[in-house]
Formats: sequence, structure tokens, C-alpha cells
Amino acid sequence: MLVGIVKKNAIMQIDFALQAEREHGKSPADAIYEGCLIRFRPIMMTTMAALFGAVPIALGLGAGGEARRPLGLAVVGGLIVSQLLTLYLTPVVYTYMAQIQDWVKSRQKTRDLKPVPATN
Repeated sequence: MLVGIVKKNAIMQIDFALQAEREHGKSPADAIYEGCLIRFRPIMMTTMAALFGAVPIALGLGAGGEARRPLGLAVVGGLIVSQLLTLYLTPVVYTYMAQIQDWVKSRQKTRDLKPVPATN
């Protein structure tokens, strides 16, 4: 469940950034920044809904709640950590991958250039 939420949140950010890059010609850093700003609310809504659903389990409420409490604490802790990773790590990885992609393209261009034969 936690991996699925993180994956969905990262896909929402990256999809928006790729669209902004392609359609509006933005740089990768500007595109992911805008994607994070615009997609922040849906990401928080998803995480908070799951978090509030797991709070009763984490508090150990109800009959036999003490047996389910470790599961609830793991879910709540995982959601908090995954939220931080999504909001901070995804943009960093996106910009680094864009830089690597640009570097590979520039290397490929220089490799594809053929030397001009000298004329005597």
C-alpha cells in the first residue's frame, strides 16, 4: 500500500513536469517545481486520507486493538516517511535524470559528427 501511494504521487508530479516541458518548453527544474506546486494538494489529500484511516489502528482502539497497534504504527510512520520522500526526493531525482539525459544526448551528438576530410 505504501509503495503504491509513493509511486502514484511521484507519477503525478513527473507526468505534470513532462507535460510542461513538452508543451510549454520549460526547463526540467521549472517544470518539476510547477508540478510539485500544482500537484501538492492531491498528493496531500491521498496521504492524509490513508493516514487518518490508520490512526485508529495505530492508537489500538477497539477490542483486540493492542494486537493491531504495531501494524497501525508501521503504516502511519511509513506514510509520513513516504510523503517526505515524495515531496523532496522525487524532484531531485527528476532534475538529476534530466541532466544525465542532456549529457548523454550531447555525447551522442559529438560522436555522430563526422570529421571533414582535409583538401590539399
